[in-house]
Amino acid sequence: MNKNELRTYVAVTSAYWGFTITDGALRMLVLLHFHTLGFSPLDLAFLFLLYEATGIFSNFFGGWIGSRFGLRVTLFAGLIIQICALILLSVVQPDWLASFSVIYVMLVQALSGVAKDLTKLSSKSAVKFVTDEKDEGLLFKWIALLTGSKNAMKGLGFFLGGVLLQLLGFNVSLWLMSALLVVILVIAYGFVKADLGKATKEITRRDLFAKSREINFLSAARIFLFASRDVWFVVGVPVFLYGQLDWSFNQVGVFMAAWVIFYGIVQAMVPRVFSSATNTRARAINAKYYGMLLAFIPLGIAIGISPEFLYMEGNESVKKFILVGGLFLFGFVFAVNSSIHSFLIVAYSDSDKVVLNVGFYYMANALGRLVGTLLSGLVFQYFGLSTCLFVSTIMVCLAVLLTRPLEKERPLTDQVA
Repeated sequence: MNKNELRTYVAVTSAYWGFTITDGALRMLVLLHFHTLGFSPLDLAFLFLLYEATGIFSNFFGGWIGSRFGLRVTLFAGLIIQICALILLSVVQPDWLASFSVIYVMLVQALSGVAKDLTKLSSKSAVKFVTDEKDEGLLFKWIALLTGSKNAMKGLGFFLGGVLLQLLGFNVSLWLMSALLVVILVIAYGFVKADLGKATKEITRRDLFAKSREINFLSAARIFLFASRDVWFVVGVPVFLYGQLDWSFNQVGVFMAAWVIFYGIVQAMVPRVFSSATNTRARAINAKYYGMLLAFIPLGIAIGISPEFLYMEGNESVKKFILVGGLFLFGFVFAVNSSIHSFLIVAYSDSDKVVLNVGFYYMANALGRLVGTLLSGLVFQYFGLSTCLFVSTIMVCLAVLLTRPLEKERPLTDQVA
């Protein structure tokens, strides 16, 4: 990696970090602010529904845009759209009709979802262009570090969201974050190369849809892996902590932040654990076994916090320990799976199609988050947190089944379409 490549990559990654902090803070601001206004869990889920749904399209078409015009375009577009979304969200008034507020916030959150996916696509794809694609170990390390640090930044954003809401209120917090993104945009403009990520060959219509066998299975597994997390993460757990355990905004923000930061640290450390796994097949096998382990964790938490479990007096503190400790254990194993998946999608792609394939993969990721977000509000409102965790177990099992075909060795010439 030469100096210019390193400088470009640092600029892209730094911009993504800054964006991710504001994105995490925005999620906590919206969730907690509108919960205090009386929105139901299902209403809260709908606020994030278009945020996730737009990712299906923005990742798909963003991959084509990035390949055709370069990652600089997708990165800057993401930052500008997020600035606009934050400003638009700041005009929401408490005296608006609830139905109108839900629709308005959904539409603004849709813009934020597009912004998130364009910036994520840019940073994840950039790794391929600044590392030696023959060195899978180095590629795995860089992707894990990027993914882990991104989630640490998002965790910091969760914490800041709770603190900002407590200290500054909803509107001032949004204005402050939009000003931060303007500064990041100006700085990044001078460092990111215009041709970063441009394909050297013409991108055809077939390239948008024709993917390799590995990418198809990995993308399908990604849908259920992320649905398994968001089915309890988006609405169920934060509302349960605030509404039923009487935690403050700060406490909920600190917990969510600590969980995501812990998750990010584990992701960054994954290459050290799997340094002996020297090829994609070995890491696909790792993903299967860690997925099998992951499936037992939400099942155990669901049983542990159910009303029928631990009848003896004083059991509430035990159940709190089961919930908090179990979710951190889930975060550890989930981080391992997610990091391996993120490596595999880049490793399975050649340089000309990496942006397209990463976009296709994160389109699947967005579909999983969409399903998980909707189920999080729906299942929690009607059946409670334990049922959210039972659904999570089913989703993990489906993800494991879809990673099994990746264990089969295939000729190198067949690995990319």
